[in-house]
Amino acid sequence: MLRTAAVTAGIAVLVAALSAVHLTQGTSATGVLDVLRAVLGQGDDGTLAVLAGSRVPRLLTALLLGVALGVAGAGMQSVARNPLASPDTLAVNAGAHLAVVAVAAFGVGLPTLPAGGVAFVGGLGAAAAVLGLSGGGSASPRLVLVGSAVALALQSLAILLLLLFEQETTGLFAWGSGSLTVSDLDATARMTPVVVAAVVALVAMGRSLDILALGDDNATVLGLKVRRTRVGAVLLTVALTGAAVTVAGPVGFVGLCAPVITRLLVPLAPGLGRHRVLLPVSGLVGVLLVLGADVLLRAALGSAEALRVPTGVTTTIVGAAVLIWLARRGRPTRGGTGRQAPAGRVGVAGSRRRLVAVGVALSALLVAAPVVGLLLGDRLVLLGDLVNWFAGRTGTALTFVLDQRLPRVLAATAAGAALAVSGCGIQSVSRNPLAEPGLLGITAGAGVGAITLITFVPLAGAWQVAGAAGLGAMAAFGLVYGLAWRSGLAPDRLVVIGIAMWSGGMALITLLIVTSDPWNTAKALTWLSGSTYGRTLEQVLPVALALAVLTPLLWARHRELDLHGLDEDTPRVLGVRVERSRLVILAAAGVLAATAVSAIGVVAFVGLVAPHLARSLVGGRHSRVIPVAAAIGAILVSAADTVGRTVIAPAQVPAGLVIALVGTPYFVLVLWRTREAR
Repeated sequence: MLRTAAVTAGIAVLVAALSAVHLTQGTSATGVLDVLRAVLGQGDDGTLAVLAGSRVPRLLTALLLGVALGVAGAGMQSVARNPLASPDTLAVNAGAHLAVVAVAAFGVGLPTLPAGGVAFVGGLGAAAAVLGLSGGGSASPRLVLVGSAVALALQSLAILLLLLFEQETTGLFAWGSGSLTVSDLDATARMTPVVVAAVVALVAMGRSLDILALGDDNATVLGLKVRRTRVGAVLLTVALTGAAVTVAGPVGFVGLCAPVITRLLVPLAPGLGRHRVLLPVSGLVGVLLVLGADVLLRAALGSAEALRVPTGVTTTIVGAAVLIWLARRGRPTRGGTGRQAPAGRVGVAGSRRRLVAVGVALSALLVAAPVVGLLLGDRLVLLGDLVNWFAGRTGTALTFVLDQRLPRVLAATAAGAALAVSGCGIQSVSRNPLAEPGLLGITAGAGVGAITLITFVPLAGAWQVAGAAGLGAMAAFGLVYGLAWRSGLAPDRLVVIGIAMWSGGMALITLLIVTSDPWNTAKALTWLSGSTYGRTLEQVLPVALALAVLTPLLWARHRELDLHGLDEDTPRVLGVRVERSRLVILAAAGVLAATAVSAIGVVAFVGLVAPHLARSLVGGRHSRVIPVAAAIGAILVSAADTVGRTVIAPAQVPAGLVIALVGTPYFVLVLWRTREAR
């Protein structure tokens, strides 16, 4: 008991110290001595105005956020009995964010408390969907897979609303990354009673949560109303998350890290294992994380520069590291290293008539999709105009329009095919039906490499950008693969670490953009959402060349890809040099994904959806899967680009957002089917 009290007191002292440092940081000339005199009641009017107008509201908001997210994360992990559960991995943050943006988009201005209610409803819907699809209280990493997919779809919807209703949602874009910049204490003051009431109620349920941790059957035997306890705890944790989102937007991964750090202290203070202590201490650790991130950010960048960077970016980078650590600590789930990639409907593969029909249909679509892409957009072009353009007989205006569209259409088509072929190689080698360049962090790594070069060498050419993207992609995949390897390659661990790498990579891209070129929204959309806006033929060349060289290389190794998908031993028995073959395939897949990112930015799910659709059409043999998947990927991204340029013309929706909205339901369907197979 004494040790628990000592640890708790130590954390409280750290919170007090960080709060004091936090008050001394800011853009005004008010320094440490000024703040100290104000605290002692001897401050001048200028210092008091700075404290009341900026620093104290920011500090109190950070305190409220830390408590709300830390306690919410601890409650969610207890309900799900999964250390990977949090407001981020259950998509609660994303659901609450989308609900608030949706209300604002339709011109409805709500006071703070009703806005909090909207956030609560959105977060609750997302949590219910994720828990339902992942099997509720499961210790499997499947929870974070489903949650990440649902969160990606909800984030895509939120960005889509921000683009469609730009005027109505002014100011919500930066808020969407989690910002402590508040102009007054109104929202914080109104949400404080909600947070206090929810924390008190959750702490009061502490004994029930202790019993729930023993398992549903044991808890029922001990007389606990399991369903009622679980529902009550979920409602309270979602209320805490909704309050936090209402005040400052979705601040990433605090709800994941705070309870994990608190539980690491249990060996020092066993009393922390009881929920009546664990919950409030997790709240204090959450405050440490939020305050620490804000203090470090302003110390590293300076107060003026740090204003551009949302606090959620920093916490997400830290949280990604914690997620990787958690994934490495977890035991391989059932299926572990021996799980095979889906082979598709083998019976279908023997149907030559079906194969011919699929080939003819895809060939027609592969021709039609780029042609339609050239015809549609903010200006409708007729087929005859297109023929005249090819013959060089069009006027200046029409020639300009089609000259602008051609590189975009080619970039979308080539990048889609490259991502699909890359996905085929990665799924086979990793024997994981959930693997794809995006969810393994490859596209985010490529984005980091490319945006870093563009930031520091603004005049870099397309080939240099493609090279930097390639280096970033290979570095990211090397990290993911190396970190996931532990006496074998557990598929779920690989994907969870990949998701963490994806989250950290996207946060790094945001950090690079907001610190180097904060007003260039086109640049941000290109790299964060996957856009073909402003593409040139020179930028298409790297991905086209990679596609022309590496696709035949992978196709030539189709038998090795088939064998890799079986198990670890069969390729060795049949004379395949497994490690060398795996390295060649992964290097080719990484280069394909990297050049695709250099052409159209970060696009997820194409490398997942296209191979699965190909297997469902022509079976699991890679001699057929690779060309069919390439065609499907090209058609998907080309169609998404056309839809994005047309539905709200002259405004545009990035192709990556359209793909995410289509790909997420398919990803969840894959998870559901693999769950049924277990």
